[in-house]
Amino acid sequence: MRAVRFHEHGGPDVLRVDEIDKPEISAHEILVEVAGAGVNPVDTYIREGATQPFTLPMIPGIDVGGTVAAVGDGVSGFDIGDPVYGTGIGKNHYGGYAEYVTVPDDRLVQLPEGVDPMVAGAAGVVSGTAWRALIDHGNLQAADTCLIHGGSGGVGHAAVQIAAASGANVITTAAPTYHDALTDLGADVVLDYGRSDLADAVRDAAGGGVDVILDHRLHEYLQFDADVANVGCRVLGIGENETGVGFERSSATRRKDLQLTMMTMFNTPDLRVPLRKLAYLMSEGDLEISIAETYGLEDAAKAQQHVIEESFLGKVVIVP
Repeated sequence: MRAVRFHEHGGPDVLRVDEIDKPEISAHEILVEVAGAGVNPVDTYIREGATQPFTLPMIPGIDVGGTVAAVGDGVSGFDIGDPVYGTGIGKNHYGGYAEYVTVPDDRLVQLPEGVDPMVAGAAGVVSGTAWRALIDHGNLQAADTCLIHGGSGGVGHAAVQIAAASGANVITTAAPTYHDALTDLGADVVLDYGRSDLADAVRDAAGGGVDVILDHRLHEYLQFDADVANVGCRVLGIGENETGVGFERSSATRRKDLQLTMMTMFNTPDLRVPLRKLAYLMSEGDLEISIAETYGLEDAAKAQQHVIEESFLGKVVIVP
């Protein structure tokens, strides 16, 4: 089969397409014929060596969607031909940038009828992160006011829809190009993140303050989050571009009983739980993963450059 691999850490140029044997399945694994594999920033960090993979040469790709080609010993509930999607591979397991991939059965679920496996192959990291943040850690409730920074991004556009499906009042930020699309996805208010009065605009839209905040740029917005928060606000931190993150006015922050959770999807106790719930939302039309661009295996380097260097709504996908 054809698979993208890197034999050493480095830039996008270390990615190459190799002809290798189809993987053999072990107990509690499922062989998936890949329809789509989402491209995520974490794939580039692993390629560069910031997060050490378990072995080289490595096949990248945390996400996968496709159909079951074979099942290993001890696997139940899956039949050959079932449409499936999953996440959590490509870090300590060979990933989804390939024609076939084996996936541990605790990281894969069946897809309901009508959900495209290629599109679902882009859903895992972004929707799983959004679910874990807003629902598991943020305890987002109907009628809460939720602020999502960067609503046009992969996690952001999934989070907008999950928050809307939860009955929350959804405020998000994005470049003006994406305002109409985010309104269509369920945002109640979309604000230009570049405006000088952004904090005032958020408070006005929230009617005073925000109950839950999803922040992917903690180095830039952590104090901002505290300033727009209601008492008891839950702030979910999923990323930053600088190593130093902190509050400028900690006493004002304490007065709000702010709850800050720094998190990663990879700590989810059982990935199948959110994956099943998200699959249901996709089948009901409440969660739509927007596909910005698809790339073949031979263009995996371009796909990884795309997710790091360009602005777009939704996700980039590898289609073998």
